[in-house]
Amino acid sequence: MTGTSLATGADRPGREISNRRVLAIALPIVLSNATIPILGAVDTGVVGQLGQAAPIGAVGIGAIVLASVYWIFGFLRMGTSGLVAQAHGAGDEVEAGGHLLRALGIGLAAGLALILLQVPVFGGAFRLAPASAEVETLARQYLGIRIWGAPATIALYAVTGWLIAIERTRAVLVLQLVMNGLNVGLDIWFVLGLGWGVQGVALATLIAEWSGLALGLWFARHALRGAWGQAGLWARDRIDQLARVNGDIMIRSVLLQGAFTSFMFLGAGQGDVTLAANQVLLQFLEIVAYGLDGFAFAAESLVGQAIGARRPDRLARAARLTSQWGVAGAALLGGVFWLAGPAIIDLLTTSPEVREMARHYLPWLIVAPLIGIASWMLDGIFIGATRTREMRNAMLVSVAVYAVLVSVLPMVMGNHGLWAALMGLNALRGLTMWRLYPRVAAAARPAARA
Repeated sequence: MTGTSLATGADRPGREISNRRVLAIALPIVLSNATIPILGAVDTGVVGQLGQAAPIGAVGIGAIVLASVYWIFGFLRMGTSGLVAQAHGAGDEVEAGGHLLRALGIGLAAGLALILLQVPVFGGAFRLAPASAEVETLARQYLGIRIWGAPATIALYAVTGWLIAIERTRAVLVLQLVMNGLNVGLDIWFVLGLGWGVQGVALATLIAEWSGLALGLWFARHALRGAWGQAGLWARDRIDQLARVNGDIMIRSVLLQGAFTSFMFLGAGQGDVTLAANQVLLQFLEIVAYGLDGFAFAAESLVGQAIGARRPDRLARAARLTSQWGVAGAALLGGVFWLAGPAIIDLLTTSPEVREMARHYLPWLIVAPLIGIASWMLDGIFIGATRTREMRNAMLVSVAVYAVLVSVLPMVMGNHGLWAALMGLNALRGLTMWRLYPRVAAAARPAARA
């Protein structure tokens, strides 16, 4: 049964898909992403005022451990976005709220599980990345506080996916600004004002995480209220759909992360200077991801709504307009790297040897945005269409070919071969998903009448 629509104004799904609408979705995400590195810099800068190396290392290691653990649950953001967008496009706002409510349940449960399993999780992390006794002690204090924010952090993935799906990306920006602003203010107060050190940094982040979830739930209050009494909210078929979509995305994401991890490990075999140069150049890819995420997210929302409305014309227009903006953004970033790449490298490292080596491989990063744009935009299109099995299968093929490339090319071309293999992975991802795109188009066709 179709629920009563609660969509009004900017998030009304039946509006014309235009360049202005695409930008209205994408630009707040780009601005939101731009705030993310600032928080890490403030955390480091604040503990750096203590005048000791151990607190800086402890906060760095603790943040990396939690980011790696939370990354596993990133599927909740993508899966929620696609499912909600389709329900929204069909005008079923009750079911859109139901998808959010189910995803929140998963997020809160996963966070509680991490709290219960914190001892083996953190113990395993320190065995993989051992630190000095002082750093490990401080890092465990940091993690012991931060872990209580796990339910909020993971549940926020679901809220963010819901906001993107219904085109409320300005609310995503507000969420990010409020959380980061609160975190920075509390950082300064707790560490520099009260002298709480590493524990103060952790407590500031914990408060910001739960405050962010509270604000996100307030943004979603009408949707959650409308879905709460929904018949069949936890029906088996709906849970199966949620598990299928999120399971496929998780497998795809683990494969992709494995490929990037292998790139770093194999880069270590090229020598310390080359390894450091590769790490510097990977920050260029981070800039690309932050800069182009907004257009991929716009594709998730608009494609999902077109699928839900059974409108192939809207699907084609959504895919075309978002991809055009994505290509324009990729070309712009490639130009920026061409003109300002050496200056960016100099900002990221002061080592003359690393600077010289990074400049040597910079051409790969100049072309990287245009090589990868098809894969990034098709990710957004396939997520919106919830064609997650196809995404998973395309990634399986791409990673299998990448494994061959990365085994052979570095032996022939050295570090150039390593970068060529990584570029090949992104090109293959785009090609394999493009070949499966007709399945996305078919999903938008009106259902045949009996």
